[in-house]
Amino acid sequence: MKINHRTLSRRALLKGAAAAMAAPYILPAAALGQTGRPAPSNRVTLGMIGLGSMGMRHIKGFLEEKDCQILAVCDVDAKRRDKAVEDINAHYKNHDCAQYNDFEEISAREDLDALCIAVPDHWHAALTIPAIQAGKDIYGEKPLALTIAEGQALVHAVREAGCVWQTGSWQRSTAHFRLGCELVRNGRIGKLQRVEVGIGEGSTVPPQPVMPVPKGFDYEKWLGPAPWAPYTAKRCHFLFRWILDYSGGQVTDWGAHHIDIAQWGMGTDDTGPVSVEGTGIFPDDGLWNAAIDYRFECAYANGVTLLVASNNHIPQGVRFIGEDGWVHVTRGGLETHPEDLRRSPIGPDEIHLGRPIGDHRQGHRQEFLRCVKTREEPIAPVEVGHRSVTISHLGNIAMLVGRKIRWDPAREEILGDATAKGMQSRAQRAPWHC
Repeated sequence: MKINHRTLSRRALLKGAAAAMAAPYILPAAALGQTGRPAPSNRVTLGMIGLGSMGMRHIKGFLEEKDCQILAVCDVDAKRRDKAVEDINAHYKNHDCAQYNDFEEISAREDLDALCIAVPDHWHAALTIPAIQAGKDIYGEKPLALTIAEGQALVHAVREAGCVWQTGSWQRSTAHFRLGCELVRNGRIGKLQRVEVGIGEGSTVPPQPVMPVPKGFDYEKWLGPAPWAPYTAKRCHFLFRWILDYSGGQVTDWGAHHIDIAQWGMGTDDTGPVSVEGTGIFPDDGLWNAAIDYRFECAYANGVTLLVASNNHIPQGVRFIGEDGWVHVTRGGLETHPEDLRRSPIGPDEIHLGRPIGDHRQGHRQEFLRCVKTREEPIAPVEVGHRSVTISHLGNIAMLVGRKIRWDPAREEILGDATAKGMQSRAQRAPWHC
């Protein structure tokens, strides 16, 4: 296993083993921040890449944690960088936060232990793999990658480098999602037969005019490995997720969350379905072209069927249906049948999922910081994020080709269909690659 020597020294220091390593790593005095914080040698130093709605929420969340320090931010939009730096410096009461337009520069900083990455999906692998190879631990937003092949490349890079990776599937750090899956895994609803995942419908927008690129926005860098296209406001920032060049629509956006919970409850984190088939409506007359209405079924080797559909077909959330009852979990809460099932205690000798360190996204961030220091595996490691969103990708592929596809979950390969198999990856615009 190859580990960057700077990273090895820093990680050992975080675990209290500095005496056996190189000279102690000390933050500059200006980075000490507020009183009552842990010593600099016990803090995880962070860089933030991607400063949109999710990136700024991560900044707010990590600022609440006393055992980390945000030292730098990166985004291709100067207005977003300026706002992030202003908020970070105001919190720490200093002027130390650096800002970068180019991710290569922030990834190269020797004083950063970890990066939190919240960029459009088409950048996930091409941006993150070099950072992993530079010795950084990663909190990476979901969906893990734009394609199955890019997800496979990320898994390989993480394991090769010994990187701690937390996928942003924060529902795993929420108590009622955990309990719902534990009830299923411990047989409270009898033998599992079917799982239904309901996620939001997509959106459409008519063709858009070409617009001048806003001042301070590096649009060429934003496009990166994606095909070139003229700038228009509804192509970028939050709205990128409705365009297949950059994302997979609701199928990967919300699917990465709820399918992840389905996998957790089914106990299939290390595998996937053996076939996928379905239908979807993909707009062909506007800027946004991801599926707006969809329904696809995944068959597993153990006989369980997973149905994923937009909310006009099935309700929002994840419903596990067994021989003796059901469990339905959403962000709003947990419902069961029989009703008193949700109060059924999980015994000490039964299956317990994860570590109950907190709820919601903050617990997920806390889990990441703890694992950076201990080198344990977080609750949503890279393979979990990859396997979960692979199902979303397979659903999109099956709907686009319009036929049932067979999947080998061990080899991670579509079988007997050259066209569908070719959609496991996409060409990337030079010089970007992964």
